[in-house]
Amino acid sequence: MEENKVDNVIKKIAATRMKKGFSYENIAHELSISPAAYRKIEIGETKLTVERLFQISEILKAPLPDLLDIGNDLFQQTNNENATGCYQQKIENFYQESKEISQNLIESLKDEISHHKSEIEFLRGLVKNANFE
Repeated sequence: MEENKVDNVIKKIAATRMKKGFSYENIAHELSISPAAYRKIEIGETKLTVERLFQISEILKAPLPDLLDIGNDLFQQTNNENATGCYQQKIENFYQESKEISQNLIESLKDEISHHKSEIEFLRGLVKNANFE
């Protein structure tokens, strides 16, 4: 998303949160993060991820097209139901692809950590044996 579009989404989230009577603490609790961490999302210090956007949408019970503020232009062109489904599917596909990439990166990092742990153990063994000779 372009920078000003992201800002608009964040403003829409903040407005929806306040309209529905949620505090930073409420949302943070639901997201399992600190209120300060959530506040950083709303002021733009922390990037809003697609996964986090989905979570916030669920917590606020606000449809994604509303938070993304794409409703009017897209829905005037096609049937409301079809447009929502089409756009929702595109977002879900992007979310799924992003999630798969993240999971692959996590697995790769776990493998790398495991490899480094075995190297450390090997080197500790060498150091231990060298000290006793």
